[in-house]
Amino acid sequence: MTLTIAQADAMLAAGAARAHTLGVAANIAVLDAAAHLKAFARMDNAVLGSIDVSIGKARTSALFQISSEAVWDYCQPGAPAHNLEASNGGLMPFPGGLPVIATDGEIVGAVGVSGGAPAQDLEIAQAAVDALTA
Repeated sequence: MTLTIAQADAMLAAGAARAHTLGVAANIAVLDAAAHLKAFARMDNAVLGSIDVSIGKARTSALFQISSEAVWDYCQPGAPAHNLEASNGGLMPFPGGLPVIATDGEIVGAVGVSGGAPAQDLEIAQAAVDALTA
C-alpha cells in the first residue's frame, strides 16, 4: 500500500482538529515510507522553529519504523547506541513521531508533530494516525 494524498490530508485534518481541542498551535508533517514529505500543515501561530522538529520526528519514526520517542531508548547516555541521534543528518528522539502502519502491517509512512508539550504532540500524532483506521 502507498500512502495517498487523500489519506495524508485526512491525517493532517485529524491532527489539527485534536490540536485545536488541546489549544495547541502545531506543525504536523506526514512522510511517506521513504521518509519524504507527503503533506504538511502549520497551524496559525505555530512556532516556526517547530517546523523542522515536526519533520524530524516523522523522519526519525520513518527511518527506524518505531515511535520517535522509542529511539531515545537506543541513543541516550549509557544506551547501546549512545549518540545515535547525531546519525542520519540528525534525529529527533522526542514524543510526537509515529509510524503509519497499513492494515497488512506494512509501514507506509510516519507523522510528526511539534508545537505543544511532548504529551500533547504525541496525542495529536496519534489522532492523525487514528484517522486512517476510522
